[in-house]
Amino acid sequence: MNGKIPVVAVVGPTASGKSALAVELALRFNGEVVSADSMQIYRNVPVGTAQPSEPEKKGIPHHMVAFQNLDEPFSVADYVERAAQCIAGIDSRGKLPILAGGTGLYVRSLLENIQFSEQESNPELRRQLTERANQEGAESLWKELENLDPACAKQVDSGNIKRVVRALELYYTTGMQLEERLALSRSVPSPYLPFKIGLNFRNRASLYERIDRRVDWMLEHGLLEEAEQVLRLPPEITARQAIGYKEFDAYFSGEQTLRQAAECLKRESRRYAKRQLTWFRREKELHWLYVDDFTAPEALFEQAAREVKSFFGTLDTKKEAQVNE
Repeated sequence: MNGKIPVVAVVGPTASGKSALAVELALRFNGEVVSADSMQIYRNVPVGTAQPSEPEKKGIPHHMVAFQNLDEPFSVADYVERAAQCIAGIDSRGKLPILAGGTGLYVRSLLENIQFSEQESNPELRRQLTERANQEGAESLWKELENLDPACAKQVDSGNIKRVVRALELYYTTGMQLEERLALSRSVPSPYLPFKIGLNFRNRASLYERIDRRVDWMLEHGLLEEAEQVLRLPPEITARQAIGYKEFDAYFSGEQTLRQAAECLKRESRRYAKRQLTWFRREKELHWLYVDDFTAPEALFEQAAREVKSFFGTLDTKKEAQVNE
């Protein structure tokens, strides 16, 4: 493997079954899971962020989950630095790192070893953009971002003030679109040899049904209580703008019924899933598995395991022996 660390990445839209597949692969290949989800990093909100429960983890160590306070900033650069440390530790223990999540920018930045610069930060510009967002609304600034950097806009929730502002800050500070910045930041070769599995559905309605069921389950298991906690935060806080919580603003203010708020959350989650798929379809060397091609989850798990074994089995290394155990 030329000294590179083998990494399995399981990506795809929300509610597609990434966490379950990652655990099953970890069980088969002596692995540990590293989350690549920008919301699962937060403490005390396991329901709305779909953090795997202890029974769902099946004894597999999980990293990059529930370690950050809701009101603390956390950037892509922070993620890459911490996740890289986790992967190095997993590899040093002779185990296989398994990356799992739907935040495409996290996955790409980590696996391609994107280098971040302090020059990309401009606090005064950020303050001005935040003031504009509060006055004009995030949607107005998002449309500005869409005109300037369409690819970036597709990855940013139009209602998330902090992320819209950050995206515009990066554009105006560097004068470059997201793809240009990424190209220039690949100055250091990646230390990873990734095998990327993407989960998808041939029938989009099947994915949407899973999303709807997940929202219903969340509401039955404490989502409203979490939303009430999160919505007390200042509007510029990232978690405050996240899908899963901001949709209940109108419910708590008495402008909507709970049913209306829930339908809004389902609709926004479906839109988010479409944006995730748009991002991952552009990823190179992504091996797609269609969940609705399989009659049972176990069949999907077995096919994914065969593909992982086939990929790493072509490489004459100690890790090959581990993967082929």
